[in-house]
Amino acid sequence: MQHSCKYYLSDLNELKERGLLKAFGGGNQVPKRIYTLEELRLNKIEAEKFLSPADETLNTVRTVLQGAGLLGLTTAFFGLHLEVSQLAGLLVGIGFVFTADQIANSGGLEALLVDTAGRVISSSYGDRVALHEAGHFLCAYLVGLLPSRYTLSSLDALKRYGALNVQAGTLFCDSDFQKEVASGTLSSSSLDRYTCIALAGVAAEYVHFGQAEGGLNDVQQLDGLLKALQFTQKKADGEIRWAILTVVTLLRRHRRSHKQLAKAMAAGKSVSECLAIIESNFPREDTRDPLAA
Repeated sequence: MQHSCKYYLSDLNELKERGLLKAFGGGNQVPKRIYTLEELRLNKIEAEKFLSPADETLNTVRTVLQGAGLLGLTTAFFGLHLEVSQLAGLLVGIGFVFTADQIANSGGLEALLVDTAGRVISSSYGDRVALHEAGHFLCAYLVGLLPSRYTLSSLDALKRYGALNVQAGTLFCDSDFQKEVASGTLSSSSLDRYTCIALAGVAAEYVHFGQAEGGLNDVQQLDGLLKALQFTQKKADGEIRWAILTVVTLLRRHRRSHKQLAKAMAAGKSVSECLAIIESNFPREDTRDPLAA
């Protein structure tokens, strides 16, 4: 995949230089400076709500599954006339399976069950996930990082990669970024790009629903990176507020692309087809100064 990314990036950069690609790296970011919470509010962004994703849908699904499991055990106990020792053995066995899953798969089996059930129980859950990943995909392309592949469900990831510890997500051709991290030196442009992409999924949900449910792991990973870089709280807040304003502005401005991209990803379209959607819409998008009236 790294070799493929290298060739794709070479082709993209060549097409960009020839003026045939406008959207790749063409997203106008807001001026880089320290923004206050009041400035975010003036742009109709509540940072507190933005950075505190609460997955109410999947929490409800877990509760439903636990209730169904308890009901099933109760039915089996009385319907099959099980002994107390047999019921205890079942409980121990179930507990062992999920404990082993946490150790071997980082909870991948549980995530697969909950994610799959969520799509059955909640009619809007799948749409939310698609919008979330489309946010990562779109913002990455607009700030100049090429998406390489994506999955929208734990079941899809299992079918593609044969692994339980891979969930919905978007991967990118980011070998240069990984090299910078490994060397311990991270350029400001790379950090800016990473911060925007990390927050883009949360931003996508926030723009469309007013509250994000997914993306807590994205926020935590970003927080961990900034701490590893020994950012002061003030410097970290400045980086995050600028990125929030940038990605929300990009998603508002390119709303048409975002919606069409989410539908295409939900339909399993290829990465190339998804990129074509962004490029086809880009000339018609609003390209005014993001901070203009």
